[in-house]
Amino acid sequence: MAEKGKIAKASAGVRWRKRLRFVRTRMRELRMITKALISTKHPVLVHIIPMRRCNLDCGYCNEYDDVSKPVPLEEMKRRLDLLADMGTSIITISGGEPLMHPELEEIIRHIRKRGMIAGMITNGFLLSKDRIRTLNEAGLEHLQISIDNVTPDEVSKKSLKTLDSRLEWLAEYAVFQVNINSVLGSGVKNPDDALTIAHRAVALGFTSTVGIIHDHNGQLKPLDDKQIQIFEEIMILGKRSYSRFNDFQHNVARAKEHTWRCRSGSRYLYICEDGLVHWCSQQRGYPGIPLSQYTPEMRQHEYLTDKFCGPRCTVSCVQQIAMLDNWRDPQTKKPMPMPPPPVSGDLVQIGGSRNTN
Repeated sequence: MAEKGKIAKASAGVRWRKRLRFVRTRMRELRMITKALISTKHPVLVHIIPMRRCNLDCGYCNEYDDVSKPVPLEEMKRRLDLLADMGTSIITISGGEPLMHPELEEIIRHIRKRGMIAGMITNGFLLSKDRIRTLNEAGLEHLQISIDNVTPDEVSKKSLKTLDSRLEWLAEYAVFQVNINSVLGSGVKNPDDALTIAHRAVALGFTSTVGIIHDHNGQLKPLDDKQIQIFEEIMILGKRSYSRFNDFQHNVARAKEHTWRCRSGSRYLYICEDGLVHWCSQQRGYPGIPLSQYTPEMRQHEYLTDKFCGPRCTVSCVQQIAMLDNWRDPQTKKPMPMPPPPVSGDLVQIGGSRNTN
């Protein structure tokens, strides 16, 4: 059984490099928090998509297609430069599947070169020992894999059975921090799998979080009593993770609306493969402004905009960033039409249709 797998041990050299990178990253994160508390004028976290294409087709996912080409490296660098010039603290590379991008390590290097924290969300299938080493060398600081079940099914192939060997490689060779996210909610056949996955993650030395699968509009579905019990157990296991400070998941688990101030479009940005700014992955289309034309005034407008989808949102990364500002600056504005200006020559449009299910 996968959950009874061996406990891989890193060499002394890898352990030393991991500790060193961990300390340095934590110091940078503390500076990031201080900067965010002092000023609200810059993005804290940006998700950026270098490739919409994915090697999997999970039944619940609306964030991939199977035809898109990778965003060219020079265009990715240009977008990262724009974000760095805004004062962005953290860049998380997502997709699609970012490991399919042929120049991913160069993208990570550029993030680090511009002084931003580099993270990535991946399904993990394309990881190898050599790829982990190149990610180390590029300067990756955080990696997250979401595992949906113990054995693959028709909804998701992201299973502990198929990924466990890669988790062992990460435990043995990675010098960046690894978080394993298990899931509960809509489409999950065996809720006990989430607890099995969480225990395996902790045994391998990773942090563990639990997410609640949202519907195709990013909205919550209530958990039953058994799932809530499992959810609470995993939250205790994940006490090393920053998510322990965020109570919104407890509301999500119980289908309660939560009161908060969503700062998407300002403190959190989602940059799609076409280089457009969106609230988040589940609200693609607004404001839909090219990043190169997204002004400080637009960010301020979104900072003060009350989001209609906020009370029943399940997008945890946006919620976590909002904790920095929930205590201040009431949101008094409403979303208003902000059509993008005419496309100029400096915007690269990446071809291919988008599957939004």
